Amino acid sequence: MAWNEPGKSGQNDPWNRKRPSGKSPLDDLLAKLKSQGGKFGQGSGGILTGVLVLIVVGLLFSSYTIIGARQQGVVLRFGQYSRTLPPGFHLKFPQPIEAVTKVEATRIRSVTDKVAMLTRDENIITIDFTVQYQVDDSRKYLFSLTDPDGTISAAAEAAVRGVIGGSDMDQVLSAAGANLVTQAQQALQRTLDGYDSGLRVTEVSFQNVAPPDEVKDAFDDVNNAREDKQSIENSALAYASKVVPVARGEAARIAAEAAGYKAERVARAEGDTDRFNLLLAQYKAAPEVTRKRLWLETMEEVMAHNTKIVDDASGRNIINLPSTLGHAPQAGASQVGAIVPAPATAGSASDKGAQP
Repeated sequence: MAWNEPGKSGQNDPWNRKRPSGKSPLDDLLAKLKSQGGKFGQGSGGILTGVLVLIVVGLLFSSYTIIGARQQGVVLRFGQYSRTLPPGFHLKFPQPIEAVTKVEATRIRSVTDKVAMLTRDENIITIDFTVQYQVDDSRKYLFSLTDPDGTISAAAEAAVRGVIGGSDMDQVLSAAGANLVTQAQQALQRTLDGYDSGLRVTEVSFQNVAPPDEVKDAFDDVNNAREDKQSIENSALAYASKVVPVARGEAARIAAEAAGYKAERVARAEGDTDRFNLLLAQYKAAPEVTRKRLWLETMEEVMAHNTKIVDDASGRNIINLPSTLGHAPQAGASQVGAIVPAPATAGSASDKGAQP
């Protein structure tokens, strides 16, 4: 017989069992469980059965664990470290055999502090610094440190003090301060590794580096003077970069002219030497002829650029020779080579004959 035979209002039971009107199969199941639960509570056997059921349920629910995506699970077996679980679903022995402690391994933690420090040149400076870190080893993080944040805060202050104490104030406040931050981070990491802390420093930063408020005005004056000095030095360098190339070019030009003049003088001297040697050879061959020719050439060179007036011994004729052929003759003077007759006197050249 079907459960939903037509005309039977859906109350048919294929096993022909009678059910009180208005009750469903779910009601029957609940009533059965209730009756069995009542038996569990009756007598020592029922109590033991209930306890066993609760224990079994507890063991089942404690036999697995789910580790989040940003977590690591540290498993302790009877209180001793057993293994580290990555993110995901994992089976384990139920409690109290194994217990799991979940650690936020990828979360970035940070500590911030503000301290006054003494630099190497005995100046006081105030620094706000922040240290960011995360768990690198969950086991060490849980069992090596009792107060990780307090430990890393104290270690960070010690590292920063060590770096600042070994530097001058000008170095801390200048662009070299970035190198000091790196040195502080490395020193802090070495300290944490020495503690076997299981922590990894991701970043150290100095937010505010300034002198104390009591000397801030004087410090600002020093900074302004330093900036003025840098500006003047930059101007001087710019002027030097403009003037020095010009001076070098002028020096090169003068050196080139001097080299050319030297080459000219040397060449002329060598030419004069060669000419003298040739004349010497000619002079040795014919001394009288060579001497006369040299005298004539010298006189020709000397008299070619001067006005010449030749008067014979009687003073009758005057020969006027201009300095250059291209010049016009002077007033009262004859052309080139002209003979100007002098006043007739006794014993003139016309009577005695022309002198050579």
